[in-house]
Amino acid sequence: MAKILVVEDDEDLQNLMKGLLTAERHSVEAVNNGIDAVQMLKMHKYDLIVLDWMLPGLTGTEVCAEYRAKGGALPILMLTAKSTIEEKEIGLDAGADDYLTKPFDARELLARIRALLRRPQAVSAKEMQVGNLALDPRSAKVFKDGAEIKLLPKEFSLLELFMRYPNQISVLKLFWSESGQQIRPLLSTLSARTSKPCAKK
Repeated sequence: MAKILVVEDDEDLQNLMKGLLTAERHSVEAVNNGIDAVQMLKMHKYDLIVLDWMLPGLTGTEVCAEYRAKGGALPILMLTAKSTIEEKEIGLDAGADDYLTKPFDARELLARIRALLRRPQAVSAKEMQVGNLALDPRSAKVFKDGAEIKLLPKEFSLLELFMRYPNQISVLKLFWSESGQQIRPLLSTLSARTSKPCAKK
């Protein structure tokens, strides 16, 4: 049994999903707008989020991006009537793990949720340590000798990539979209930030 947050402003669809998930013996909580979703994620622990794209208050992509920026690691299934490749790319780049286009079959919804719940979260959420650098994926913070280093989002993502795959530099080709010329200055800046001595308190 998993604890699932459903964020959907269509009352009929929200009730349908709550019924389906409850029948699968999941614990379900639901809200109908993005602002309440952000608050629920701050106050409660969940195993998975089912998140509609078009929401009042904050859109699903805004909720998703804010949650990921704060280190949130739960699997997110995004629901939307948007179906173009470009729109799917936006949703996935915002931090969604999977994407389901409306209207959808109940069996596909449940199958995708089962697949997401099978994914191990402990690996991606575990704090990493390399030398005197520590990186916490949940809080999106980096520490050197116990002192926090302020990094830009892309610098943090690049450092996390290196720390998670220290012997697989070629993984950049899979996870990074910039060309080599754009990556080099980013690497230089990241190196300078992590090499700079931290101020003693």
